[in-house]
Amino acid sequence: MDNWSVHWLEASGDLERHRAAILDGFEAAYRSLAGFVAPPRLDILVERLAGGTIPELGMVGHAYRDTLFAMTLDPDNPNFERSLRDGALRRQILHEVQHCMRMAGPGYGWTLGEALVSEGLAGRFVVRLLGSDPEPWERAVSGDDLRSAPVASSRLEEDDYDHAAWFHGRGPYPRWLGYSLGYDMVGAWLAEVGDADAATWIDVPASTVIEAARRSGLVS
Repeated sequence: MDNWSVHWLEASGDLERHRAAILDGFEAAYRSLAGFVAPPRLDILVERLAGGTIPELGMVGHAYRDTLFAMTLDPDNPNFERSLRDGALRRQILHEVQHCMRMAGPGYGWTLGEALVSEGLAGRFVVRLLGSDPEPWERAVSGDDLRSAPVASSRLEEDDYDHAAWFHGRGPYPRWLGYSLGYDMVGAWLAEVGDADAATWIDVPASTVIEAARRSGLVS
């Protein structure tokens, strides 16, 4: 992992018992990425925080900027050990790395449409590298349901949207709606273009993906 520096934060608890397995996850993610694109130079924060993760995994990632992301882990979560074993950590890492690479290009985005595309790209990027199944949040709302109530173009242009409501269900929308919608929007784009090269995966304009989603009936 020549380009990645892992920093262990221990004020909220140490991860010593799991450190080897965690590092194995980072090594596996690095190798998977390097087979497709040169891994960017990154600082990575790793911390332990009870209750601060996706409950179904016991872990969660967060990208801060093009050179920095964090992995928060909760060994007290009953799903944590399984997530270490089944590759969830590697998938979470690659998801956040894709965000960092996009932040170095066009950026994550400020509008709802841009956020949907960025999340969809990161999810589909993991599948592209690993051949894995969609995550639970990427199939929380079916494609048929999404097309039965397509999102209005005007909504996608909003820059004051409620991210927590759209992506985490803290409001009027189903939990994980934004992840499912973004995943299918990028899927519609991929259905038109086929497999994309590394630069396109990172830099494709959000508007290009949104137009493909409109043609597929996800956007009105």
